[in-house]
Amino acid sequence: MSFGAGRSLYQRTQQAQDKEVTKRNMRRLIVLSFITLDGVMQAPGAPEEDPSGGFKYGGWSAGYFDDFGGSVMVEQMGHPFDLLLGRRTYDIFAGYWPKAAADDPIAQGINKATKYVVSHRPVNVDWKTSVLIDGDVVAKIKKLKAEGGPELQVHGSGNLIQTLLKSDLVDEFWLKTFPVTLGTGKRLFADGTMPFGFKLLDSKISPSGVIVASYARAGDVKIGSFVQTPAEQARRS
Repeated sequence: MSFGAGRSLYQRTQQAQDKEVTKRNMRRLIVLSFITLDGVMQAPGAPEEDPSGGFKYGGWSAGYFDDFGGSVMVEQMGHPFDLLLGRRTYDIFAGYWPKAAADDPIAQGINKATKYVVSHRPVNVDWKTSVLIDGDVVAKIKKLKAEGGPELQVHGSGNLIQTLLKSDLVDEFWLKTFPVTLGTGKRLFADGTMPFGFKLLDSKISPSGVIVASYARAGDVKIGSFVQTPAEQARRS
């Protein structure tokens, strides 16, 4: 190997290592979503949550949510985190969580967290520690991830999630998949989602059949084929 080639290899290796160190030091951005078997995430909690597009099935998760689901949410929100929310979800949260019982562990975490709300319209940020993100949203979220601080959790916020997916900003998905199909509604993975592989971090199933699974990014999609080449067929014969 020539000196020039060796130097080039060293530089590429160093750049890759520097990139990995930078990635490890960044805040994780985690999407926590309730979804149906057919991928719908719209209005899981109540009919009035998001009726846009004529959606008629708001509240579809309520009949399957139990103490097990509540304990999962407490576990996932029982450590320091900040929130990154779309405008609609922020307004829903701001109307509920400040008034929740003081001893509610989820309320404690949410009210203590810094709430970053993404909106291109004015927002009432009177709720304690709320910060507006407008303008170049993607650039500002990238900067936010690069700063020190706890993980960034995204709840609800369907339109914001699509921006995050298209911009490759999501590190992990903590999903609760409910045993129901709707056939219509906003989906978690809509058009524009980038192709990536993921690894399963944890999974469990509730008594009502809700699959709780957490995934982290794991490189590219692994493409292969079950069709045997002539050489493979000859070797197996």
